[in-house]
Amino acid sequence: MPDTAFHLALPVDDLQAAAAFYGDMLGCPRGRSSSRWIDYDFFGHQLVVHKVATEDLPAVARNPVDGESVPASHFGVVLDWDAWDALQETIRGAGVSYVMEPCTRFAGRRGEQRTCFIRDPAGNHLEFKCFRNPDMLFASDDDAYD
Repeated sequence: MPDTAFHLALPVDDLQAAAAFYGDMLGCPRGRSSSRWIDYDFFGHQLVVHKVATEDLPAVARNPVDGESVPASHFGVVLDWDAWDALQETIRGAGVSYVMEPCTRFAGRRGEQRTCFIRDPAGNHLEFKCFRNPDMLFASDDDAYD
């Protein structure tokens, strides 16, 4: 586990579908659980899926980023280049549809990265990315990225 881990709780309307997605497909180890929630080790961070009624799942707004319509509410993980490639094979092998196909964002600029978006069975958006230069994760510069 990293020195500091984030905790994220998400609403889902079907715990079995969430278990198949996070546990089976993504390979996240399962932690504690009840009839209403399940903990996962999401790449070293604590993710908890909480069962809610379908009508209580949130709607998702979108925002333009580098020519794409990105779900404003999303989470994910930054992987190294090879792990990102391996995850793409896992996603495709599981038949999961992409919300945004794998692509390179900010090509040739500081912060160049490969990214993709998928959705869990409850509609929560996940982004997986990797940086050509990992030192650029928190880099800033005077370039506008609109």
